[in-house]
Amino acid sequence: MDNLSDVTRLPDGFDGRVRLFPLPGLVMFPHAMQPLHLFEPRYVEMLREAMSTDQLIAMATVLENAPPLIKTPEISPIVCIGRIVTHAELDDDRHNILLVGTRRARVRREIDAGRSFRIADVDVIDDYYEPGESERRTKLKLRLLTAFGKIIPSSSGAQKNLHDLMAGQMGVGPITDIIAYTLPFDSKEKLRLLGMPNVDERAEALIDLMESGEVQLESVSVSEQQIDLSDQKPQDEPPSFPPPFSLN
Repeated sequence: MDNLSDVTRLPDGFDGRVRLFPLPGLVMFPHAMQPLHLFEPRYVEMLREAMSTDQLIAMATVLENAPPLIKTPEISPIVCIGRIVTHAELDDDRHNILLVGTRRARVRREIDAGRSFRIADVDVIDDYYEPGESERRTKLKLRLLTAFGKIIPSSSGAQKNLHDLMAGQMGVGPITDIIAYTLPFDSKEKLRLLGMPNVDERAEALIDLMESGEVQLESVSVSEQQIDLSDQKPQDEPPSFPPPFSLN
């Protein structure tokens, strides 16, 4: 798998059944990468099954009003199917993985498959592009990246990445998803964006959020924010593990 399109493609014969990994406060998006640190037995079992079959895990967002410390907290029906691109087994049956988002999906129903982890049947949500809008979409991409450029740190590295994106071939859909994942919006706003299949409408909604003034990153270093849209591809080694939100 040498490029993003290869990594984000669902396997042939995908039947709509996914393993669910619910986490509070985390909204995963297609085309974005998420490091995870797994050690709870049920999620280690989930990982082993995924590694031996399709390498897929669906990231599900636990709803804010869900009671804490229950085994099956309520989740958003909109999830992101992710593919495991790197895996490192540590001592004490702990595991570091790097997940890349592949597709949006809507949970149709959860099923009891005799596993310790949750499983669901989902409907994949395809991106929708308005026909005959290529010129408008080029302008939309420029507006999107311009709005993003106004709130990211002004360091030379961040701005170079931005200029590379403006000149590059990455489409509005992937760019929108990666920015939405990167920026610290409220989970409800991220879930709203995740649930929007229309790429143009999703990009417009993201521009509105960025222009609202609610996100200010100028005082934060690039390394702290990990903003690098130009390098969204599998790496030989995952980034630092574990981030605070990935513990299970």
